[in-house]
Amino acid sequence: MLKFDRGKIVKQVYFDEGQIIGSHTNDPKEYLGQLLIHYGKLDEPQLRTALQIQRDSGGRLGEILVATKVLTEAEVGEILRIRTLDIIYDLFLWEEAHFELHDNAKPPAYFIRISVEPTKVIMDGAYRTDEWKRFRTLIPSDRAVLELQPGWKDSLEVSKELRQIFPFVEKHMSVAEISYNMHASPFHVYGQLYEMVKEGMAQVSGEVPETFSPVIDLVDLPDKLAGLLAGARTQLKEGDAESALSTIQGILEQQPKNSEARALLPVAEERLIKQLYTDPLLPDAVPKLLISADIISQQPLEPQEGFLLSRINDEWDIKSILSICPFREVDSLRMIKSLYDRRIIGF
Repeated sequence: MLKFDRGKIVKQVYFDEGQIIGSHTNDPKEYLGQLLIHYGKLDEPQLRTALQIQRDSGGRLGEILVATKVLTEAEVGEILRIRTLDIIYDLFLWEEAHFELHDNAKPPAYFIRISVEPTKVIMDGAYRTDEWKRFRTLIPSDRAVLELQPGWKDSLEVSKELRQIFPFVEKHMSVAEISYNMHASPFHVYGQLYEMVKEGMAQVSGEVPETFSPVIDLVDLPDKLAGLLAGARTQLKEGDAESALSTIQGILEQQPKNSEARALLPVAEERLIKQLYTDPLLPDAVPKLLISADIISQQPLEPQEGFLLSRINDEWDIKSILSICPFREVDSLRMIKSLYDRRIIGF
């Protein structure tokens, strides 16, 4: 098993006799449910229902969807194969990471095997790397916002796939927001938007402002590292998991391979999740919007916060909303807490 760590994201690729037999990820954007929505196999309410059954029964999502006759076994198997490859292909876009080889590691018991020739994956990954560079020549960043040119919306020449992206472009969503709402990988979305700009269907009209977030000064990291790590441990002992997590993430942004910071990261995340799940932010609590849509549009919101807010419908509780979000649990809870503190939502 080849394990890759980059900050809070961990990926594992499994091999047997030189063949790739599968992969695993803790990145919610690459979970099976997200891909099923992206490829039109499920909608968000169907995924929410299936995940509720999973929480009650403890079964695997794919098995539940087959047992409830939502999907066939062949459909689930094909999406699992696509998911495995997407997890691996994304690694080709990583510029830095920590990796470990575990020679005798066995896949989890629930693992569904595929068989892929590594040489083909390497060739496809290299192709994606070149494509990514090409996409960036017209779509400069995740904060880019596009504007449709007149006439293209009703054109018969536009493919069904491109038509699916038009509504998000019309709402002046950034590239990041479009990715979240389509439950798609950035590579896929960049490719679609690149074609739109190249064919004259749309143009980049600007970028959403970059939200300020404090960054720890780590210019002299080797000298400050011991003190920062000691500070994070002290913060954890004192019950300040929020500050500890920010410190650890700051270290990993500058030094992704730092083993001590990587070991502390899941500890800080677990403790912060427990702290955040306190009244009124309980798993069964149903959030409600406290301000109108017009006022929300004037708020300085992160793209992820906008996605979360759009899923608040006075019916879904926190655990249901989190189940269909392409974000890690701790990140989603921090956003919900921030929205609550700013009186944008209530319970």
